[in-house]
Amino acid sequence: METTIILLGLAAFIVMLLLVTGFRVVNQVERGVVFRLGRAQPRVRQPGLRVLIPLVDRMTKVNVQIVTMPIPTQEGITRDNVSVRVDAVVYFRVQDPMRASIEVQNYLFAIEQVAQTSLRNIIGKSELDDLLSNREELHRGLALMIDSPALGWGIHIDRVEIKDVQLPESMKRSMSRQAEAERERRSRVIVADGELQAAQKLADASGIMSQTPGALQLRLLQTVVEVAAEKNSTLIMPLPVELLRFFDKAAQTATPAAQQDTAKEPENAAEGPRAVGESERPALDEGPRRAPEAAGTGQPDVVAARTTSDVRSA
Repeated sequence: METTIILLGLAAFIVMLLLVTGFRVVNQVERGVVFRLGRAQPRVRQPGLRVLIPLVDRMTKVNVQIVTMPIPTQEGITRDNVSVRVDAVVYFRVQDPMRASIEVQNYLFAIEQVAQTSLRNIIGKSELDDLLSNREELHRGLALMIDSPALGWGIHIDRVEIKDVQLPESMKRSMSRQAEAERERRSRVIVADGELQAAQKLADASGIMSQTPGALQLRLLQTVVEVAAEKNSTLIMPLPVELLRFFDKAAQTATPAAQQDTAKEPENAAEGPRAVGESERPALDEGPRRAPEAAGTGQPDVVAARTTSDVRSA
């Protein structure tokens, strides 16, 4: 009797133990895949309290949260023969817990290896400028390369991003020199463009001033006002342009008059001796006339002699 009671108590304890071990709790961030006698059950266990058949069912829990997996630094050579070291990060989650438990042994390790291989392939297919500036295209291409095999494992690749691109020191110095030369070229182009625009504006302004002579004088006065406003410099005022033009016109008018006077001087020089000869003729004619008149004075011989000598000398 006592032996029967002990056996019944032992059996009850075993049953209770089996019943307790048959209860499983699935968390909110997990999904349960049940294997019954080694065969996966088609229904995935949702979060909550789940009852399993003791010694028959075995449940595997799969986390369905987004997993952040860093990709170790990969060294490669770009398409333009530049050695670089690139590291990235992958964001993924389990979309189908059944496939993630059956199709692949360890989906975390598998995704890591596929990500490393895909990153090296992307490095070899891309140029250095794409790695540095056009990363969006590389991100989409890398995500597509990783997602192709992961889709069969029930894994969804959310996004892939390149974290850092490490360049050799020699390449960094070359790129800095290239950037400096590019900035110098841009500055020279900007300066030349500014000079071209200024020259065009000056040409337009000179054309307008040439049509209106008073505009240049007004501009000169405006410049004088601007310089005199500072009161820290000496201003030498040049002659107005209009005054210089007046003197130029006066000189051009005086030149023909001087040439006419110069042409008249030889004519006056030629007429001079003839005038003098005609003036002496009356004196010569009056000589004999004065001789008789002088006779009444008592000195006819002297006067006549003088007159005769004067005529002879003439």
